[in-house]
Amino acid sequence: MKIMRHLTIAALLSACAAPGLSAATLLDEDFQDGNIAGWSTTGTVYSNAYYGNYSIGLRGGTASATYTLSTSGYVNVNISLDISAHSLEYGESCIAEVSNNGGSSWVNATTLSNGQDNSALYSVSSVAIDADNKAQLMIRYRNGGNDYYDYCYGDNVLVTGEVDSGGGSSSGGSNDDYYDELSGSGNVSRSLLNYNTLMNGSDPGSRVNLSAYALPQNAAHPQNAFAGTLTLTGEATGGSFSEVKDTYNYTGSGDNTRKHLPEFSFQFIQTGSHIFPLQRGSIPSAHPNWEYVLTPGRVWQENSDNGYSRAAIPFALQQRNANCMHNGVMTFLFKEDGSTSKVAYQISSETCLYFKADWWGLLSASYTPETIANQSQLIQDYQAEIADRMPTKPLSALSTDYPGTDPSAFEAPNSTDASHVSTAGFIYGGVHYRGDCVTRYGNYPYCDSMVVPSYSSAKSFFAGVAMMRLEKLYPGVRNTAVASHVPACNSNGNWSDVTLDNLLDMATGNYGNVTYMEDEGASHTDNLFLTDSHSSKISYSCSQYTRKATPGSQWVYHTSDTYIAGTHMNDYLQDQQGSSADIFDDAIVADLWEPIGVSPTGQYTRRTYDSVAQPFAGWGLMWLPDDVAKIASFVGIDDGEINGQPMLDSNQLGAALQRNSSDTGTVPLADYRYNNGFWAHNVSGNLSGCSGDQWIPFLSGYGGITVVLLPNDSVYYYFSDNDTYYWLEAVQEAHQIQSACQ
Repeated sequence: MKIMRHLTIAALLSACAAPGLSAATLLDEDFQDGNIAGWSTTGTVYSNAYYGNYSIGLRGGTASATYTLSTSGYVNVNISLDISAHSLEYGESCIAEVSNNGGSSWVNATTLSNGQDNSALYSVSSVAIDADNKAQLMIRYRNGGNDYYDYCYGDNVLVTGEVDSGGGSSSGGSNDDYYDELSGSGNVSRSLLNYNTLMNGSDPGSRVNLSAYALPQNAAHPQNAFAGTLTLTGEATGGSFSEVKDTYNYTGSGDNTRKHLPEFSFQFIQTGSHIFPLQRGSIPSAHPNWEYVLTPGRVWQENSDNGYSRAAIPFALQQRNANCMHNGVMTFLFKEDGSTSKVAYQISSETCLYFKADWWGLLSASYTPETIANQSQLIQDYQAEIADRMPTKPLSALSTDYPGTDPSAFEAPNSTDASHVSTAGFIYGGVHYRGDCVTRYGNYPYCDSMVVPSYSSAKSFFAGVAMMRLEKLYPGVRNTAVASHVPACNSNGNWSDVTLDNLLDMATGNYGNVTYMEDEGASHTDNLFLTDSHSSKISYSCSQYTRKATPGSQWVYHTSDTYIAGTHMNDYLQDQQGSSADIFDDAIVADLWEPIGVSPTGQYTRRTYDSVAQPFAGWGLMWLPDDVAKIASFVGIDDGEINGQPMLDSNQLGAALQRNSSDTGTVPLADYRYNNGFWAHNVSGNLSGCSGDQWIPFLSGYGGITVVLLPNDSVYYYFSDNDTYYWLEAVQEAHQIQSACQ
């Protein structure tokens, strides 16, 4: 067993301590003296020797060992520990947990189960619990086995803290973090959302140009540091609302829960002039309509704010169990002692075809400074995320970098209404040229943090890419039968000869009507899109349609088929890698998105709300603009390679991108193809100097989402919501920069 060098860690913590705070070791227990005195035990607990290393051993399912200490007078308390297991069977476990309230409740540090029982030490470097100034902090090891011969071992328990010379405050002192330092004087001329408005204004106030929420040009570096929880009050009744479009009559003239924000109480960490949330992706809540998506913002100093620092936090409301995205921003003043102003917020844009609205208001708030577990690592991870973003330039720079290029062809191609375009971009030569993020009240001030939904482009970048990853790992998976991996599809006999490949080509042979999009637009699809549980969604998907044609012969678009495909692939992966494997978390995020630097926001997928948590596969992703650029470049420019290593099956990727003449997919319409979840359009005759067929692969999403993967190693995308899908003009302009002839 590995023995941790506790004194080295304690010395390091001391060296990194903030001014005015001195580090101390509160508990350092490696059991090398063979003594377990001080531990309260139940069941069979003993000092265990293993090749010269001692640990505390727990034998059988009733065994536990608890150590109690006080951290009163200490802040920035950190708990690290090791645990190992031996001879566990299915359903058995070894557990390490911590309580900060004398055992009334426990926070899991880590749990080992069958498959992690080879006696190797598993280390937890920082338990996620508030351990500052606690009269009774308790650390417990528990054996969760069912047999006397199940063994758990605890080792290397280290608790460190800093003596608080400031009377118990854990705010950490003034902001001496100069990450992305601001060099302005702080002399900002401000008429909107000024100090008096944020401190004394009334709710709801009025809508303002979103420049009021932006980082001003002359902003000074912030003097205060934020680390803790921001909580709003009055969300359910406060604020104001103005409807722009409501296709399904959601709200009416009276008050409605859709017209108000969900409850808001979330942790944030500041580093230099940046602030970021600890939770990313859609955050489940008790609100019947909305879930928050929180993204990184900025912090700065203005001279007229009377010593307070000013923060702006981008956020979005995503419709519960759906994919519409309403982007907003909030701003407030704070000091590190917990003083805070009211919080102003405004939403004035969306990527949503059927529901458009403005929300705005000024709500009371509180800020609770806290010690954030593993804060240094979280800051390091965030800074790495920002550093790894693709270099960006405005779309207007194309005319300078490539003289003669017309940027307007990318901003709103073929006369697309620019007011409905959330953002657009063009990736070429390693640069992400990006358009403004347009709203009804000026440009969105934090375009890097604006969230866009995938809708059906997930059929390509999730379902299609996941199949290519599986085919690379396990050749032949694309030809496996649906009935063998989706039990719900095994009863009616319609799926025994349908393969995963048929699902991803929209050619299962099971349908209602071959008329273009007739099945997809039917009212019965509510049984897929509006239900919460996997059992409901998969039952609909497997049973709605009858057999009409031979699999592979007829294209009929069904999101339900992609849902089956996701279920199929999840089951296949679990057969190969174990029951805990997940087609999105493992095959997509861990294998692909993390290595190419996709943000934590982009590592999210919508799932069913039951214990199955089935990823949707055919819709429900979300991205920041940088995520779109990276994922599209990985697939369309880098040929599915990471650091020169092929990660996807080359034959199936080539087929999806219309580079494989022996596998061109199915035919939705004249001059269109569909293969492995990817569309393609023949633009023959529309590219100067090109002869013959010119098949351009692209992704398409509900409402007006387009990502085009051009054969000249470029990518074009836009996210809009006016139900238009034009992109030929942008392709023609890209062709002028470098030939797109095939």
